[in-house]
Amino acid sequence: MKEVRTEININAPTEKVWKILTNFKDYHNWNPFLRWLTGKVAVNNKIAVRIAPPGANAMTFNPKVLKFDRNKEFRWLGHLLFPGLFDGEHIFELTDNGNGTTSFVQREQFRGILIPLFKKMLDVNTRQGFELMNEKLKEKAEQQ
Repeated sequence: MKEVRTEININAPTEKVWKILTNFKDYHNWNPFLRWLTGKVAVNNKIAVRIAPPGANAMTFNPKVLKFDRNKEFRWLGHLLFPGLFDGEHIFELTDNGNGTTSFVQREQFRGILIPLFKKMLDVNTRQGFELMNEKLKEKAEQQ
């Protein structure tokens, strides 16, 4: 297993950060990593997601929503071709710090036989994509 994890503190209430994060129709206006997300976001539903890691090819996939807990957590599980080859469980976690700020964690747990082949891309491109998205989310939440 391999995990890529990023975290940022946002000077905005958790509800506000969640509202921006789950306004999927607006992703193309601010989100440099997740270019779009479509479909009915509900546990066990499949959605369509397009990611664009910096310095790597954009990719569209159809993960299954595992958790959608308002103002707390959103996660999905996607596969490359079929389970066990290259699986990614993408997780967004929001923590209310009790002082009007939010800790936002974006992480992904990767499993599968192809993980060693993608290690450098995950460590560099995927991490940069997470960090760029986190910064833009922070910027958007703090300016509104």
